[in-house]
Amino acid sequence: MLWGIPTLIENYSIEESINLCKELNFNFIELNMNLPQYQLENLDINKLNTLKNENNIFFTIHLDENLNISDFNNYVSDAYLKTVLDTIEIAKKLSAKTINMHLSKGVYFTLPDKKVYLFEQYKENYLKSITSFRDTVEIKLKNTDIKICIENTNGYTDFQIEAIDILLQSPVFALTFDIGHSHCVGNIDERFIIERENKLFHLHLHDAQNNKDHLALGTGDIDIERYINLAKKHNCTIVLETKTVKALKESVKWLNNN
Repeated sequence: MLWGIPTLIENYSIEESINLCKELNFNFIELNMNLPQYQLENLDINKLNTLKNENNIFFTIHLDENLNISDFNNYVSDAYLKTVLDTIEIAKKLSAKTINMHLSKGVYFTLPDKKVYLFEQYKENYLKSITSFRDTVEIKLKNTDIKICIENTNGYTDFQIEAIDILLQSPVFALTFDIGHSHCVGNIDERFIIERENKLFHLHLHDAQNNKDHLALGTGDIDIERYINLAKKHNCTIVLETKTVKALKESVKWLNNN
């Protein structure tokens, strides 16, 4: 298996991230496009490729978590689509095989007795946009080995499940299993993912306890070994996704001891 570190807020520069990656004897860094230094216009591709080759590592990419390719405002959805398509071009230049993506639930209206998600209320429009997104991305990724991996976050809705199944009809889409996110919502996403485990490509590994995730391995309630074995089964790349350098190093120590 190939192990990676996330982009940590403590490591502002790519050089700091690379030094940590090498110190831990890991294989890759997941570049997080929520941060200003990893916006498309700020990426120095030649520099990244030079550093990648000099240090014998590779990159994966985590798209902006605000991404909403189905927004009903076409100006907004078009901007997010362009972000994805431009990121694909960056991934090609970096030989990055994984682009991690959250699937937005969109806006909801709060009624006296429930929440009504607009993507559910106008599901035909929503799923049409998902199908269009799939087809556009598939053309862009033709003849590459890059996967757009959809990550579970705080529990999939029924309309998201329908959307993901539409995306998974294309070979360019796959799944990221974030085990901490799953634990914090009572593992309600796990059955959906396991039923489609042949599409599992990427794992975000961290411990969790109750509703608190991104903990160092061994400090929460998750059966870590079980999920590592799942990742082995499907030859997944694994990001050890803690939020601090300290927790990351503690997690590596736990892995080495266990």
